[in-house]
Amino acid sequence: MSKKLYDEFSVRYTLAAPCGMYCGFCRDYLAGRKDGKKGCEGCRIRNKNCAFIRKDCPRLRKGTIRFCHECDTFPCEKLKTLDSRYTKRYGYSMIKSLDRAREIGADAWLQEMRDAWTCPACGGRLCIHDAVCVDCGAPIQ
Repeated sequence: MSKKLYDEFSVRYTLAAPCGMYCGFCRDYLAGRKDGKKGCEGCRIRNKNCAFIRKDCPRLRKGTIRFCHECDTFPCEKLKTLDSRYTKRYGYSMIKSLDRAREIGADAWLQEMRDAWTCPACGGRLCIHDAVCVDCGAPIQ
């Protein structure tokens, strides 16, 4: 019997990184979709469970939690550092994002993220790192 490459949870929440990042607005994820090349498919599908935090978090590595907000030490220092960087550079707080996901549930949070990161000009995909729509080039408002 062969081992499953991806579990059902990882496939369902491909774009919901444990750290609160929405992979659907990431430059690496979007580049693969735009060019038709195999780019990043999201932290969960690559079995990274958050490239920034997983290596330092035994709970994520062992799979005892699926989102950082499930941890009794939330937010940890590593997450605070990542959150600070993204808040300063891009105006996006992973901690606030995780609080929202905990409040409304992962499914509703993912839908909010899809809606929030859809280009109002063309319906395309907005990139947080480049502050533009990858489909039409319109700047993020």
